[in-house]
Amino acid sequence: MPPLRSGPPVPQPPALPVTFRPTATRVVLLSVGALAFAVITWIAVTLDSLNPGERTSFVFTAALFLGVLVLLSRPRVSADASGVTVVNLTSRRRLEWAEIIRVNLRPGDPWVYLDLSDGTSLPAMGIQPGMARQRAIADARALRGLVEERGTERA
Repeated sequence: MPPLRSGPPVPQPPALPVTFRPTATRVVLLSVGALAFAVITWIAVTLDSLNPGERTSFVFTAALFLGVLVLLSRPRVSADASGVTVVNLTSRRRLEWAEIIRVNLRPGDPWVYLDLSDGTSLPAMGIQPGMARQRAIADARALRGLVEERGTERA
């Protein structure tokens, strides 16, 4: 008789290529940014008391605010047959499957951390439980499954 497994069944890793990103957070950030840009620009255009320099500074400030929110919506984790690309706020790093030892998402963590073969840890901000906790947990498990599956190929 085969041994019984306890706990939920282990899901199959997703098909490659796959991209993980905080979709709900991204939608909120980009929507707020676009709306704020539109409102501030509308105010700059419709206020008669503003001179051209002030109007320009209003629009520039709105564009700067939108740019910051676009930057905050940038994080993602993309996996393909040869490895993983981690895109955070201002950095991008390409990892081979053999470089990733473990995928961690502990309670209270703001995002996933990847333990690397060189002894360091890399934050992967593309999987974050902020607004969609269950989605982030499922994404972290999927990435962990891919790392375990691809890790067996390196042995």
